[in-house]
Amino acid sequence: MFLKKSFKALALAGAVSLGLAACGSEGAGGDGTYNWQFVTEEVQGQVQYEYAAEFAELLHEKSDGQINIDVFEFGQLGSEVDQVEQLQDGIVEFAIVSPGFTGGMVAEGQVFALQFLFPDDQEKTQEILNTSEALHTHLAGMYEAHNIKPLAFFTEGAMQWTGSNELRTPADFQGFKMRTQESPLIMESYRAYGADPSPLSWSELYTSLDRGVVDGQENPIFFIEDASFHEVQSHMTISNHNNYVAMTTVNPDFYNGLPEDIRALIDETVEEMQPRVFEMQAEMNESLLDSIINDTDNPTEVIELTEAEREEFRTLALPVRDFFRDEVVGDEGREMLELLEQEIAAHQ
Repeated sequence: MFLKKSFKALALAGAVSLGLAACGSEGAGGDGTYNWQFVTEEVQGQVQYEYAAEFAELLHEKSDGQINIDVFEFGQLGSEVDQVEQLQDGIVEFAIVSPGFTGGMVAEGQVFALQFLFPDDQEKTQEILNTSEALHTHLAGMYEAHNIKPLAFFTEGAMQWTGSNELRTPADFQGFKMRTQESPLIMESYRAYGADPSPLSWSELYTSLDRGVVDGQENPIFFIEDASFHEVQSHMTISNHNNYVAMTTVNPDFYNGLPEDIRALIDETVEEMQPRVFEMQAEMNESLLDSIINDTDNPTEVIELTEAEREEFRTLALPVRDFFRDEVVGDEGREMLELLEQEIAAHQ
């Protein structure tokens, strides 16, 4: 059972800043225990937090109580950008990071913003995320150069649109104020549809949708329902235009300094969590779509695009790959994308 905690309350209350100095990281203590911190970009009841909580519990059990991990939900330690900096500085040991929020630092991480890149089949997409050399070697190395070590990539589900009006054709996006992450590529993707992209933190999104500061947003279904965005949006479009990909990451200096047996426990737990997080997101996205459809207090028109309608968007999205190659990344990024496209084609 997942505990629902709306982003509405978080948006109204603001981020709660904890005293990081007082929370400082600890390695092995005198009794041989480890006390670590794991920060996420979501709240209790949502995929990232529940993943981190299970990860912490598994490691505690596997280590016979030697490893203790405190899990923090979004807002407790600051913004998405704050959390990445804390990971880089070793203030926290583990973090779930969305590549879209690090696009200004690792431009190649914006590859996940390319719409209609991965297969429509979620299981095939997760298999690619588990095995891709382009991601686990090439892209991971680019993050390690910035003191972030990706341990795993996972999908939180297909992305869908919500809006203050119907979003069925590219014409519906003309002048539409679309909330995006701070990613040049995501913004370019929506400009290709004729939209007006507006970067905004999640913590401000509910209020901004409610007040009409932005007209719509994209997220997996579970997040749309749990964050109550459907309460302040009259339409939701099942577009499946992309996947929301997140990374399980660790501070590399911390990780490399651990005893080999402890690192092995971490690696084993990361691997065990991959099928678990896939099941978790599938369960949430399916059940919470029903919740949106059946919410008579906040009626939302749910539109499912036909393949012909999706093809209109796909046609406009494909040239954005050239923008990625020519404007966003250099030779290494182009090679990484080329290899990833080959890997994806092999799974079609």
